[in-house]
Amino acid sequence: MQEGPTVTQVAGLLSRNFSPREAGGPSRLAALLFFLLAVGGSVVILLEPDTAQWAGVIMLTILGIGAGLLLIAAWPRPTPEIEDARRAAAVAATSNVAWAVTARDGSVLDCNIAYRFLAGAGEGEPPAPPQLAFPGEGPAAALYRLVRAANEGRAREEHFETESGQKLTAAVRSLRAGETAWWFTPKLPEAAPPKGSVFEKKTTSPLIRFADFFRNAPMGVAVTDADAAIVEANSVFAGFFALGLHSAGAKLDGLIAQDERGVALDLIRRAAGGDVSHAPVEIHYASDPKAQPRTAQLFASPFMPGPEGEPRAILYIVDTSEQKALENQFAQGQKMQAIGQLAGGVAHDFNNLLQAIMGNCDLLLMRHPAGDPSFPEINEVRQNSVRAAGLVRQLLAFSRQQTLQPKVLSLSETLTELSLLLRRLVGERIQLKVEHQAELWAVKADEGQLSNAVMNLVVNARDAMPPEGGVVTIRTANVNFATPQPIGTGHMPAGDYVRIEVSDSGSGIPKENLTKIFEPFFTTKPVGHGTGLGLSTVYGVVKQTGGFITVDSELGRGTAFHVYLPRYAAAAGAAEVAEEPEKTGPRDVTGQDTILLVEDEDAVRSFAARALRLRGYTVLEAPGGEQGLEIVRSRSGPIDLLITDVVMPNVDGPTLVRAARRLRPEMRIIYMSGYAEDAFRRNEENAENMHFLPKPFGLKQLVAKVKEVLQDAQPAPARPTLNDTGT
Repeated sequence: MQEGPTVTQVAGLLSRNFSPREAGGPSRLAALLFFLLAVGGSVVILLEPDTAQWAGVIMLTILGIGAGLLLIAAWPRPTPEIEDARRAAAVAATSNVAWAVTARDGSVLDCNIAYRFLAGAGEGEPPAPPQLAFPGEGPAAALYRLVRAANEGRAREEHFETESGQKLTAAVRSLRAGETAWWFTPKLPEAAPPKGSVFEKKTTSPLIRFADFFRNAPMGVAVTDADAAIVEANSVFAGFFALGLHSAGAKLDGLIAQDERGVALDLIRRAAGGDVSHAPVEIHYASDPKAQPRTAQLFASPFMPGPEGEPRAILYIVDTSEQKALENQFAQGQKMQAIGQLAGGVAHDFNNLLQAIMGNCDLLLMRHPAGDPSFPEINEVRQNSVRAAGLVRQLLAFSRQQTLQPKVLSLSETLTELSLLLRRLVGERIQLKVEHQAELWAVKADEGQLSNAVMNLVVNARDAMPPEGGVVTIRTANVNFATPQPIGTGHMPAGDYVRIEVSDSGSGIPKENLTKIFEPFFTTKPVGHGTGLGLSTVYGVVKQTGGFITVDSELGRGTAFHVYLPRYAAAAGAAEVAEEPEKTGPRDVTGQDTILLVEDEDAVRSFAARALRLRGYTVLEAPGGEQGLEIVRSRSGPIDLLITDVVMPNVDGPTLVRAARRLRPEMRIIYMSGYAEDAFRRNEENAENMHFLPKPFGLKQLVAKVKEVLQDAQPAPARPTLNDTGT
């Protein structure tokens, strides 16, 4: 129930309207006296009607009417000036200009929200007077001058800088009854003089207005009500949610992924209610599912209430889309590394098994030549072993654990020679074009592995062609990058490169598959038509060579792979040595030399020893590095050649070789292993300066390599075959 006015309120109303010092006050006071006389006369008439008679009644009536008219005429009316003043007061109450009214003793009688915010007053706390709200020597001197001017009845304006660096303009004006009005506004930056003027300043004043901070913040900032309706948002916030210029009024619940809306809306409600103890939440923009996902962290804090006192919250979003993408790439890289380590370990053990199978097949074929009833079955076993060996090589290439033997290459000659084999691969319905830039720079790479990589790319291009055929183009060029180039999530350093482009006019690769094509075992071919290791093998070979690979594709237009290999530059002061012509293997593969064979796998050691003894060699066998070193120390006769596995328990191949060379420096060395790159790195060995026999090898390869090394023949590079390609 509404209460009536109190005695104090009535007394205040009378004192304001009937004071002689107020405008119209004397007239209203005279009207009040006339009115009181008329009331008193009316009482007399009521008490003594015979005495007053009609003349008194008429006189009192005239006095009452006159007092009423005088009171109406003198009563204050709303003038345009008063209406403007009221309108200005209403605007000031909700404006961003901080104002306050202080009493004679300095206490704050009234203020707006902006002043409370400026003075640091919490909810329900009385704001500090201006003299205490701005500590520091600079504000103190300016505020003292303002207080003195107000006490003297003068208006004054001062400029000062707060301890936080804010530059403010403060103004005072004295009111009645010793009250003082204060205004505090941010000092606007000075207008910049014409560029080149002598008055031009080298530095400009910082923008300190909240609106400027809000608008130019590097993160998304928005003000919302308790129901997550946007009141105002800066460009970063609007850009994240693709709101454009019409962000006001948008509802956040329709912009956030459905499974995250409840948590986000609860955070906003609690912040609008004044809760400041809350952690950020992760949100996703509910955009087109085919678009790149966008994620952000959402922070919320209480904000000043709206004009009607409605609760509000201020939101901050930090775009984490790129960070999430990098995290996913890192996780993918760890997965690929784990698969690579697994592939390398499996390949090592599997190569030993294939070595035993292939070697014993070769021994059987010596006793069962062509025409023997058992020849087809034995030969079928060997051919499948060769295919399995090709698959293992792809695993090693993907895991970058194969042993490369790089040399300086002229890609024009290498690819021209390779194109003869590639034309047989692509068939008659597909046209193969080879285009070379003149004076192509040299590169240093393993010729066999690089040829296999190009072959894989061409075979994939062939498989992407429509039934009527198409065109596959191999193009080489010299390129120079003055600045690092973005490659996927990394960068390609600036420098000189030789680019090999393999493009086709096929069906193209869907966009969603472009990020997966280099993953092992990923294939879009039907079951039984590919291993899914073709492109992952290419990627491994290129990266192990020190190069980079990119892909551009458009559905219905074709695909282009670009391989960038670093330009080879000879060491300073070193003369370039021309490559010697390749020497063919020796025709006579027999011998009478003494060979020490060190291999921890019994089946592999048994095959190799039998094969070498059949060719006339004296073979000393050792099942490990320790036993092999003991033979080197104890044998009195010569040891012409040491053949050793690389990866062995306790004493590995490189460790054995270093110790053996100190005892017998003239002894020649052949390494054999399924993969040996890691062991060479651990022992600071350089694979390209060694004789290396990769497992699995056949009987002919073994005896030819042994004769070659014993005769100091240069090793012939491995040539790609159809069995080396897995697409």
